[in-house]
Amino acid sequence: MLDNILKQVAEGNMSLEEAKKELATFENLGFAKVDHHRPKRQGFPEVIFGEGKTAQQIIEIAHSMLAKKVNILATRIEQEKAEIVKTSLPEFEYDPTSRTMILRNEEKPTILAGYIAVICAGTSDLPVTEEAAKTLEAFGIEVRRFYDVGVAGIHRLFNYIEEIQQATVSIVVAGMEGALPSVVGGLVSHPVIAVPTSVGYGANFQGLSALLTMLNSCASGISVVNIDNGFGGAYNAALIHRVANKIEN
Repeated sequence: MLDNILKQVAEGNMSLEEAKKELATFENLGFAKVDHHRPKRQGFPEVIFGEGKTAQQIIEIAHSMLAKKVNILATRIEQEKAEIVKTSLPEFEYDPTSRTMILRNEEKPTILAGYIAVICAGTSDLPVTEEAAKTLEAFGIEVRRFYDVGVAGIHRLFNYIEEIQQATVSIVVAGMEGALPSVVGGLVSHPVIAVPTSVGYGANFQGLSALLTMLNSCASGISVVNIDNGFGGAYNAALIHRVANKIEN
């Protein structure tokens, strides 16, 4: 990238001001500093966390990212806010279940070998599970979904276990007592990312019971992220998937 910019400046095809803009590590919008060099450091572009941001702020951040030819992912976006964003950027795809918005803007989408299994215990866990799945898809990773296969009817999981075993990573999302990641962890030879959800009756303490179960799993190879953090689970899984593909930033 640096050699290309210097060459364009030397040939008179790019001004010094344009070169400085291209080489800047971030863009200061006043209310936000958009990190354009994150793909070089971490392999994936910055993600817009929509909760607490206005629709106009999301629009301005997205416009800043458009020139960099990366897919733009925004999480935790309510429907009303999404509709306002889409009036300015209709290219955004909004998914109300996961509350995510994706704008596919890459010149060469990332294509990695293999797939990540995204597994959830019950239909009530779908908002968190789909947040994970949509995050992976925004990063150019193939996702295979295995939904409503919780321990209350464990035979449903066994119906798909061979396909799950062939994944690079499994993300397992569960609420209630959070037992499903332990079951999956004992059946696969790859890393498992456990995501507890706040789904459950009173004594689940808004996901704390599932979190503690996952942290105390007797199965090896399980890592646990925060309650309802589908995005965090997906990001960790994506990093592992990149290493499995031996891709360097």
